[in-house]
Amino acid sequence: MTATPDAMRAWVVGTPGPITTAPLRLLERATPQPGPHDVLLRVRACGVCRTDLHLAEGDLPPHRALCTPGHEVVGEVTAAGPAVSGFVVGDRVGAAWLAGTCGHCRHCRTGRENLCPKSRYTGWDADGGYADYVVVDARYAYRLPDGWSDEDAAPLLCAGIIGYRALRRADLPSGGRLGIYGFGAAAHLTAQLAVARGAEVHVVTRSPRAQELARELGAASAGSGEPPVALDSAILFAPAGSLVPTALEALDRGGTLAVAGIHLSAIPPLDYVRHLFQERTVRSVTANTREDGRSFLREAAKLRPSVRVTRYPMARAGRELEDLAAGRVTGAAVLVGK
Repeated sequence: MTATPDAMRAWVVGTPGPITTAPLRLLERATPQPGPHDVLLRVRACGVCRTDLHLAEGDLPPHRALCTPGHEVVGEVTAAGPAVSGFVVGDRVGAAWLAGTCGHCRHCRTGRENLCPKSRYTGWDADGGYADYVVVDARYAYRLPDGWSDEDAAPLLCAGIIGYRALRRADLPSGGRLGIYGFGAAAHLTAQLAVARGAEVHVVTRSPRAQELARELGAASAGSGEPPVALDSAILFAPAGSLVPTALEALDRGGTLAVAGIHLSAIPPLDYVRHLFQERTVRSVTANTREDGRSFLREAAKLRPSVRVTRYPMARAGRELEDLAAGRVTGAAVLVGK
């Protein structure tokens, strides 16, 4: 087995700003060492999330200087702390957005650890996977389903998990009609999950390529205008607050809208009768619990959703964020290799 080097390469957010100003910088850093509950992972692939773009551009305030982004990490365990159980050197492990919680607040004690006030996040509070190596608390890591390539497994760790939670929050009835607004990495996995459960899925996106992919993956309709039927539930993946009243107005009586982004532009004023009356509901989606992650990965192992991946070399990180910002990524982007 190759010895772990003393130094590694890592991309960091220098001065946050428009992605065209190249806010990511490549540094050489000491390879981190695992603590008692940690595993050290050699990064094999790292999925790209819109949250990485929000961090790089400053939409989300940095929690620490020169933080390495990336929270859809597939890696190989090269070292483990003495308190680690369940993983050994050589295992393939997934690291996701939720990196730690306090474990004893009222939210943690009632199965709502995603709402823990002291929650920590990979690539925001702790260095993430845009690097050669990353340290992860093994209690928040995932064993990945067999049969997935590293590149295809990476988007499952945030796009898949957060889409799974958003679908839960949308309260979709059995055989119901689901609207999906925006069709990126999370949406293309969530749509397949909903179709497999018997839902009728309608996708709203401006991208002709994304519309084509949505129809290919089983959507009943895909276009840039309003859905052709009244919706029982909707999920807003696009970070556009202007779409909140649009999605609410498309709901049937008693429908639910789940807003799945960590960052959203300003929401216009809502009209009570048009948007909320007749018991329409709007809900936010905040991170996920570990049980969400485990449940989704079990379901994905059975469903085997198609993961549409565009690969980018780790050595040129930043280009994928430019493409994401410009709407040039269909499906999911993943950083791989050197």
